[in-house]
Amino acid sequence: MASSTRPMHFEIHADDIDRAKAFYSEVFGWAFVDWSGTTGDTYWGITTGEEGTPGIDGGLLRRTGGSPELDQPVNAYVVTMVCDDFDLYEERILGHGGEVALPKTALTGMAWQGYFKDPEGNIFGLHQPDPNAA
Repeated sequence: MASSTRPMHFEIHADDIDRAKAFYSEVFGWAFVDWSGTTGDTYWGITTGEEGTPGIDGGLLRRTGGSPELDQPVNAYVVTMVCDDFDLYEERILGHGGEVALPKTALTGMAWQGYFKDPEGNIFGLHQPDPNAA
C-alpha cells in the first residue's frame, strides 16, 4: 500500500500581484519573498506563520487566463484559514476589498465557517473552532 500524502504548498493566482500581496498581508499578516529568480517568472513565496506551527506556506503568481466570472462554480481546491475570532477577520477581509461569498454559518457543536472572495476573485474559507456554535 502506498504511503499517504498531505498538502504542503498552495498557490494563489492574481491579476494584480501588488493588490493581492497587500490584501493577504493586511488581513492575515502573511509575509512575501520574491522567488522570481528561482522560478524564472513572477512568483512570490508566502510564509503564513511561524516555523513549526500547524499550517502550510504557499506562492503567489500572475494569473495566466481570464479572471473568475461572477457566479462561476469553484473549479479548484479552496484553502480555509483557521482563526480565533471570525467576526474580527470578516471585518478585516471586507475592509481590505474582500467580499462575502457564503456567509458565516454554524457547523453545530464544532465551528463557525464562511467563505469570501479576495480582491482577485479567488474564494477562500474562514473557520473558527467553537464547540458552542449553533
